[in-house]
This record gives sequence, structure tokens and C-alpha cells, in this order.
Amino acid sequence: MKTSFLFPNSFKKVGWVLLVPGTILGLLVLFQGYEIAFLNAKVFTLFKETQFLNSQNPGGHLVNNNLTNELASVIFMVGAILVGFSKEKQEDEYISKIRLESLVWATYLNYGFLLIGLLFVYDTQFLTFMALNMFTLLIFFIIRFHLVLSQNQFSVKAHAE
Repeated sequence: MKTSFLFPNSFKKVGWVLLVPGTILGLLVLFQGYEIAFLNAKVFTLFKETQFLNSQNPGGHLVNNNLTNELASVIFMVGAILVGFSKEKQEDEYISKIRLESLVWATYLNYGFLLIGLLFVYDTQFLTFMALNMFTLLIFFIIRFHLVLSQNQFSVKAHAE
């Protein structure tokens, strides 16, 4: 089966090297408010919050911002995409089936959590919830895909003995 839309298998290792520190940094930012001091910068933004009724002022603006959370997000996302969408060493139709089923399962679960959040999370906590929800699809996919793969490899080894 041709899987030209997947990254080569060697990218999976690079993905893990990015995913693990991206996850750790993201958790530190989220739960400890951690910021790397030298990442304070003046950055371009499309929307700037104004003083009058906290309305959004469209147009390009420069604002002061610490880029630690953006760095953690980019590292995590690139790592997760490489881990989730790199070929396995032995990529075949069965692996493709597991990949597709895992992606569908992760999408259902992700939107289930989104529905719960829409109904039960409000105010500024909803913004945090939505920020986390950006990552859960990839997290659920990676966990399920690798869990099913490892269960099947264990099952094959058990039958071979």
C-alpha cells in the first residue's frame, strides 16, 4: 500500500526528541506559569486588546510578549505530528487500518471532550480548555495508535511461542 502522505520512519525518532521536551515545557508553562526570560520580545499581532471595553482592535500591531508558551506549543505540535504520522518500520495495510481507526477514535473522543467543555466550562477557564483541546486530538491518536500496535505485537509474540 502506498502511503506517500506519511513521513519516513526516521522522522519518528526526531518527533520523540521534540515531543517529550515540548510536553514537559508545556506542562511547566501551564501549571507553574514558567517563562524563559530571554524569550521576552516585541512581536507582531493581528489583534490588540484595547482599554475601551476590552474590545479587539484589528490591524497589525507590535506587542510585548514572552514566547515560552508559543515555543512549547510549536515543539509539541511538530513532535506529535512526526510521531503520529511517520511510517512504521513495517508499514502494511493492517498498520494503515489501525492508523485510520485510531484517528477516527481520537477525533470522536476529542469532540466528546469539546462538547463537555462547551456545556460545562465558562469564562477564562474556557480559553484554557480550548487551548488544551488543540493538542488532545494528537495526544489521543498517538496513545491509541501505539497502544493498539503494542497489543498486537504482544499478541503475535504470544501466538508464536
